[in-house]
Amino acid sequence: MQHPIQILEHYWNFTSFKPLQEDIIDAVINGEDTFALLPTGGGKSMCFQIPALHKPGICIVISPLVALMKNQVQALQDKGIKAMALTSGISYSQLDTLLDNCIYGNYKFLYLSPERLQQELVKERIRQMNVNLIAVDEAHCISQWGNDFRPAYKNITLLRELQPTVNVIALTASATPEVVEDIIKELDFIKPKVFKQSFSRPNLAYMVFEEEDKFYRIEAILKKNQQSSIIYVRNRKATLDISQFLESKNFTATYYHGGLSNAEKDKNLELWMHNQKQVMVATNAFGMGIDKPDVKTVIHVNLSESIESYFQEAGRAGRNGKKAFAVILKNKNDEQLITNQFLKVLPSVDFIKTVYRKLSSYFQISYGEGVDLTFDFNFNQFCKTYKFNTILTYNALLLLDRTSVITLSKQFNNRTQVQFIVSNAALFNYLETHAEISIIVKSILRTYGGIFEQETKINTILIAEKASVKEILVFNALEQLEKAEIISLKNSKTDAQITYIQPREDDKTINRIATIIKQQNNLRKKQVASVLDYVNNNKICKSVQLLSYFQEKNVENCGVCSVCINNKKEAVPNTKSIKNYIIEALEQQQLTSRVLFEQSSFTEQQITKTLKMLLEQNIITITKTNTYKLAHT
Repeated sequence: MQHPIQILEHYWNFTSFKPLQEDIIDAVINGEDTFALLPTGGGKSMCFQIPALHKPGICIVISPLVALMKNQVQALQDKGIKAMALTSGISYSQLDTLLDNCIYGNYKFLYLSPERLQQELVKERIRQMNVNLIAVDEAHCISQWGNDFRPAYKNITLLRELQPTVNVIALTASATPEVVEDIIKELDFIKPKVFKQSFSRPNLAYMVFEEEDKFYRIEAILKKNQQSSIIYVRNRKATLDISQFLESKNFTATYYHGGLSNAEKDKNLELWMHNQKQVMVATNAFGMGIDKPDVKTVIHVNLSESIESYFQEAGRAGRNGKKAFAVILKNKNDEQLITNQFLKVLPSVDFIKTVYRKLSSYFQISYGEGVDLTFDFNFNQFCKTYKFNTILTYNALLLLDRTSVITLSKQFNNRTQVQFIVSNAALFNYLETHAEISIIVKSILRTYGGIFEQETKINTILIAEKASVKEILVFNALEQLEKAEIISLKNSKTDAQITYIQPREDDKTINRIATIIKQQNNLRKKQVASVLDYVNNNKICKSVQLLSYFQEKNVENCGVCSVCINNKKEAVPNTKSIKNYIIEALEQQQLTSRVLFEQSSFTEQQITKTLKMLLEQNIITITKTNTYKLAHT
């Protein structure tokens, strides 16, 4: 059995652990129930992956995020470690086979959502597995006071009944003491080992700037700090607009949002990861599993919905321990924007009842039925049919998803299902006279076993890549095969799929989750209020404000945030030197206040205040082009 440090070296090529990692790993190996609170970049996944590799058997990992599961499974597979994830869209027979593989196939990791624990087949097979550890990722989701509470997380206690002798590790990047206490209680920990790394990041300077022209300030920040950067925005259009603006200013930039295809996401991510693009402009869809140590600056153009979300995103800067910046740009419109975006679109219990009833009518589900039925779903068409507000409706569907009434899977693609309905011999006779599509057909056959026996969902992009043709030619070939009665073909355009987890019971279904809906709406209001308090408080050190939110004690001023820097400069007023600097600069040429600020070491406020004084004393004047010049020239 390898020592943890040997496993670390063998699979990750590191020779030492990050703070607390080794202590956490030892506790888990020793069979202790363990709670690990490690900020973003603290190396949480290794805290359960290394103990699982150290012991014989399989580790069950519970995660709420499909993208995160796929990311971690891919990373493990790339290292030659057998891992799988049970995501949506898996048929019963596939699920049966995959679970058998976990019992007999020497797999080390099984990733699944908490909703999967409601399935009898899954519970029955887990009981038969040689489980060496249960890991609960994003554990704050189990607490009703946590960011992104998911009632299905309460199913995790079933694992403790199915595998009563196996210890559990719970991991999260951001949680208040109230949430930590709730997690420990919900997971039925006995004498848990609790490890909390301080949220303090001495190398990270938290900055909040009041800025009417945010594009100008972004440009100025990136000119001054020319290393890798992330700019977070709130919508997809802004990712494109800002990246194009930066390219026009001779920065290298790319963008990332949930609506991009996987190929586009991967391509843009690779360019940024390898520093071929300095700036990644992204929505909050970007960041899971991204570990780039040399990010110098994280800029938020819009306010986050919670301190927890902001802290995680800002924490992607400076993971190499070098000085880095987390900047929020705000102006007078942002308070209204955050209210409109996160509070005015909170769906009420009554509205959710209406959406749920209409959804069931839309899919023609009878009362008492619907469980495990999956439907292709065109969201915009649904909203148009019932004249629903799109944002309010989307939030209602997300809440139904989070509370395990339905599962909402975002697709944003063509769904293509194929079954060959002739014999092998008849198919190859056909291909002898239609050689132009032979390579496409062979690519399909070699990729999808069982396509003669049942309808099979195929990935047309993958087939196009394998056959070295354009995707349109794959569609043309499929249509040709359908007309020749070689295949049955189902093509549907969809932006989502909805699966019913509970039977349709209209108001009764929603009444069961009404308390959760109200509690979550109130929590969101408190979270937004905390964000506004943070950005508007210019008297207390920004780092102190963040650490106090997570109730860390005995925290000291960081000395590098926007508040601390302003306090230092105000403590040593040097009006005379600012005045001399401005006069000397204007003796050379006429300048704007912006240029005077950029070329100085003084604050904008100090420059503006001194310019006003010099104007009153008639030492300088303003020209028609809004530049300043000396009055006597």
